[in-house]
Amino acid sequence: MLYSYRHLYYFWVVAKEGSMSKAAERLNIAIQTISAQVHELEKSLGYLLFKPAGRGITLTESGFAALGIADQIFLLGERLPEAVREAATSPKTKITVGVSDGLPKLVTKQLLEPILEKNDVQLIAHEGEFEDLLADLALHRLDIVLADRSAPINKNLHVYSEELMKSSIAWFSPKKLLKLSKKAFPACLNELPILLPTSHSKVRHLIDQWFAENGINPNIAGEFEDSALLKTFAASGLGVFPAGESIKKDLKETYHIEMIGKCEDIYEYFYAIRSEKKIQHPLVEAIIRR
Repeated sequence: MLYSYRHLYYFWVVAKEGSMSKAAERLNIAIQTISAQVHELEKSLGYLLFKPAGRGITLTESGFAALGIADQIFLLGERLPEAVREAATSPKTKITVGVSDGLPKLVTKQLLEPILEKNDVQLIAHEGEFEDLLADLALHRLDIVLADRSAPINKNLHVYSEELMKSSIAWFSPKKLLKLSKKAFPACLNELPILLPTSHSKVRHLIDQWFAENGINPNIAGEFEDSALLKTFAASGLGVFPAGESIKKDLKETYHIEMIGKCEDIYEYFYAIRSEKKIQHPLVEAIIRR
């Protein structure tokens, strides 16, 4: 497939202007030059991108598909001078991170600690749906995505996953709730109000299975998509909840919540997902090597 940025750019201008002559006038070049460049692009792709329409031309279906891709490419191209200028004048190295909405906030902080320790880093974090973040990563709008699951196998995405951390699932409670049950863990969970992540969390179905295997009929007082909101309500005494043992220290220091027991053989996994590049962002490498 032999075509250049220039071939695609001439096609894009013709499509935007609606004719070869207007494109030639805009670019201040001969109409024959533009026509030849567009023909070379069509020859390389193997499909006609324009067809006659009255006294002019219009896009074919293949042309509309090519225009959609070209729009994305040249939108990025228009941002190039500004991005280069910002990078050259900024004293900080910028990294844009996508955080899956299923990832606990305290875990996110742990995963980013290798770069948060640096003084010359500007972190931009976007939280969103997992699939939306993968699309943004593939379009290079993000440098890396952090998630509680690996990327699906999709040859069109050109991204790959690396496991960063594995944590066993434990149960946590504010001290005042423990007085409501005299039973040991895990039997005490039959008598205590329980807060759970919603089914969007990768670990939720594992917890439901664990309940069934251990004869626990949970009294579910609340379900939360946002992990920080769940912990805030737990700290107020609304219920006990499951979370990764890896954040035990943070939960005690931030929310004054104690660990009361562990789920054996249940783990949650956290991943870094990055695009397929030969040269990686140095801060992405720092996160991966944590």
